[in-house]
Formats: sequence, C-alpha cells, structure tokens
Amino acid sequence: MTSELHAQAARLIEARGLQLDAAQQRLLETLGGWLQARLQPSRWRRRAAAGVYLWGGVGRGKSLLLDALLQAAPCTAKRRVHVHALLQEVQQRLLAHAGLADPLARVADELAAEARLFYLDEFHVHDIGDAILLGRLLQPLIERDCILLFSSNYAPAELCPNPLYHSRFKPFAEVLQRHCRVLQMAAGPDYRQQSGQPWGLYLHGPECVLDERLSELPRVTQLALGRQTLALRGMDAHTLWLDFAALCQQPLASSDYLALCQRFPRIVVSALPALAGCSLDEQQRLVNLIDIAYDHGTELWLQSEVPLEVLCAGVGHGDFPRTRSRLAQLRAETMERLAC
Repeated sequence: MTSELHAQAARLIEARGLQLDAAQQRLLETLGGWLQARLQPSRWRRRAAAGVYLWGGVGRGKSLLLDALLQAAPCTAKRRVHVHALLQEVQQRLLAHAGLADPLARVADELAAEARLFYLDEFHVHDIGDAILLGRLLQPLIERDCILLFSSNYAPAELCPNPLYHSRFKPFAEVLQRHCRVLQMAAGPDYRQQSGQPWGLYLHGPECVLDERLSELPRVTQLALGRQTLALRGMDAHTLWLDFAALCQQPLASSDYLALCQRFPRIVVSALPALAGCSLDEQQRLVNLIDIAYDHGTELWLQSEVPLEVLCAGVGHGDFPRTRSRLAQLRAETMERLAC
C-alpha cells in the first residue's frame, strides 16, 4: 500500500528532476510505510521497528531516499548528522557532564529532547572505541522513543571489519539488528558518477602549476590544530593549502578534519602519491577527510603528478569504493607543464 509519506518523498525527489529506478521505488515505498507506521502506531498492528538500516553499494541513492523521507516526515524535531560529526558532538557533551552520574544517559536525554527523528548518513565505524560509544548511545535513544535512520555501505555485522575487534563489536551490531529493520539496496549503477555536479577539482600535473594558480594566497606556513601543528603552503580566511604529507602522514583524527572543514570553505591538498603505496593509516585519513569534506559541502582541490585512475589503482581499503566514487565527481583538469 502506498503511504502518504512515500508519496510526499517521491514528489520531493521528482521536484529535483530525478527519476527513481525500480529498486529505489520499491525501497521508498517500504520506507514510507515503515515510518508512517512508526509515527502513527495502530493498536491492531505490531509496533514498527525503532529504526531502519539501509545498506548497499556506493552511489545507489541511499542518501537520496532517506533525505527525502526525512524531509517529508511530519516532525518538527529532526536531524541529519554524519557519524564523524555525531561522535565529536557526543564527546563534547560528555565533557560537559564530566564527574556527574551516568553522563551518557544525560547526553541521550539532551539529544532526545532536541530531536525525535535522527538520520545518520554514511554510517561506518573503524575504531572500536567509537563503536562501543555509539552502541551505548543507541540503546538509550531508542528507550527515549527516538526514530533512527541509517545509510551505510555495509551490513551491520560488517561495519567493523577488523577481526581483532569482532567479539567486542558484536554487541553493537546486535543492537542495530535487534531494533532496526535492515534493508539492502539492490546492486546497480553508481549514480554519483552520472550526476555531472562536481564538488571540487582533481588537478593532474606538476605542483608548480598549482603554485601559479594560488599565487595570491598568503604564504602562511603553520596552523595550530588541537595539539598538532600543521605545516602549510598557504592560507587565508577562505582557502587552506597543505600537502598530503601534512594532512595524512601524522595522527590526525576525524574531529581535526571536521574542524578544518568547518573553518575553511576550500581545502587544497597537493602532492598526493599513488595511494596503493601508502599505509592503511594514511589511506584511512584520506578516506575520512573526503567523507567529511563531501558531507560538509567543502570545496576540495586535489593535486597529483599521476592521473586519477593511477592514484586509485590497487587500493584495498574496505571503504575506498565510496571514496573512489566521490573522487570521480571531482572535475578533472590536466595542468600544462610550465618551466618551474
């Protein structure tokens, strides 16, 4: 049965000039029916699941469907938040309650008072500490009658692929599976690569050409970031320019990248090497940066001596298909070699 919420979400998508494929249409109908039942429970029906967990391949429209559903939902108190931003927010709220009894319950009280419907986009965890914190937070949010939407490239049991942490991660996956309706997006085309809407630049060519392009950028050489000091190539109020080594070869956290994206509308990263030769930690930091910049709407410029297909070749990191899809949305420019 087509729900009123499904119809409204479909109209919002159509208003953007987009047409859903058959698999997306079926999922949107299922999602709309579930959320309508959750918001308007019936004494004659079993209570709908507290959340929905939608997972599948990159660029298949998971965010498109859940964004439309969130927008259509007749709730005034609703939020969309990226997992990195949520983790930083929770940590900050916990600090405010340091020394008090059960600080995480107090954080859950605050979040539930501010919104009933939460959409956690691009949900993934690689740090076992983050997984445990999120697992401990989700249970009290559900107990406070919050409704949770998740989009992810991974099934719940695959969110934390490191076998060393599997036993500690299992309770978190079980919370998701117990309280959420888990839906898989059918395989199909990566619509991101067909969007034609670049969110930044991929500059293939020598660094000296980038130096010419950014010639008016003040040559600031350092930036304090928490306990770290970043070596810069340049900076003003709008643009931050630094090398890959400064951004990804020292132990920066997701919260650091979020702080940079919140401060600078444009971030320029030069001297990217072929990523297959980088350590997993370096690859993970670049993945985190791209996730956060993409979600935050930060304009990203990347410069490398190698073309994009060479930059991405042979990378085995589990999250890299999503990163490759987002890199493919950058406008590619081949820079002419100048006398440097």
